[in-house]
Amino acid sequence: MKKYKRVVVKIGTKVITAKDRALDTDRMKSLVSQMAGLMNSGTEVILVTSGAIGAGMSLLGMKKRPVELASLQAAAAVGQNRLMQLYSEFFRPFKLHVGQVLLTQEDFNDRSRYLNIKHTINALIKHKSVPVINENDTVATEEIKCGDNDRLSSLVADICQADLLVLLTDVEGLLDEKGRVIREVSKITPQIMKLCGKSHCDLGTGGMVTKIEASRTATRAGIDCVIANGKEKDIIEKIVLGPEAAGTIFRGGKGGILARKRWIAFSSKAKGAVLVDSGAEVALRQKNKSLLASGIIGVTGNFRSGDVVSVAGKMGNEIAKGVANYSSHDLVKIKGLKTSAFKDVLGAAGPDEVIHKDNLVIL
Repeated sequence: MKKYKRVVVKIGTKVITAKDRALDTDRMKSLVSQMAGLMNSGTEVILVTSGAIGAGMSLLGMKKRPVELASLQAAAAVGQNRLMQLYSEFFRPFKLHVGQVLLTQEDFNDRSRYLNIKHTINALIKHKSVPVINENDTVATEEIKCGDNDRLSSLVADICQADLLVLLTDVEGLLDEKGRVIREVSKITPQIMKLCGKSHCDLGTGGMVTKIEASRTATRAGIDCVIANGKEKDIIEKIVLGPEAAGTIFRGGKGGILARKRWIAFSSKAKGAVLVDSGAEVALRQKNKSLLASGIIGVTGNFRSGDVVSVAGKMGNEIAKGVANYSSHDLVKIKGLKTSAFKDVLGAAGPDEVIHKDNLVIL
């Protein structure tokens, strides 16, 4: 068995929710006990937990998941408090503190805030505290949501340089066409994606598709990822300590993409897009060139210099992401022009490259 030094455990809503929609405190205790055992054996644990909205719905007597955003956020506010209360109570006998970290997509879009997440989590671990991470549903809107906690956990695993990401759900793992668990996946192919079904739970937001996407992000960063049934006895210990087979493991690659480029590709969300001609597309895809204004034929969105933008080909398909050296306002003026014309148009000379190749990721 591979020795894992730092593990991110993501617990899905359906794992810790009972039939009456209330939190299943017995299962939470069991999972906490396993995570505490890992920490006492020298493995660092970071917890990403769902369940705040479900817990809040139960406490507030809501029978169905609210449609109104304000009601959802109210449920999250009440439920998050309950979650933290229980995690704190259950970790206490093991002499472990918990530290709440609530995040939105905006925390990942800004490079300095992104790095500060890493520093905060490392400091919590240094002080023998368990980082308990969730999306900040009390303030998040569609524009600033990470999307779901599967994606959030993969971003956390990458930023914290974890060795393993464990996604706990209510199924045994990824199933093949005959309903058998696939024990190991070395590469996520279109055939693997076809095996994903849809989530039918009104409490959680994810499904197998989001877990496979999270696995893809993690493995590209060189992190192993396991999808397993969180209701199975001693499941975390089986996964991390082995040697029993549990769930489906997706093997991490060599982590060939640099950390900054992984931030551009996976963690940040594009603030706008530039459309390029076929010549520029060939230069980016095949020749590892920077993007120049002369190859840009269109600009969409409202972004500033330093924002991450999407790069699309003539057919509108996204081919890359990168950090723009110019705002959308300025790019509209200089698109299609040679660098020598910038000063006349903008009133001052700027960088030759709209996106430098060091800040560009081909998708």
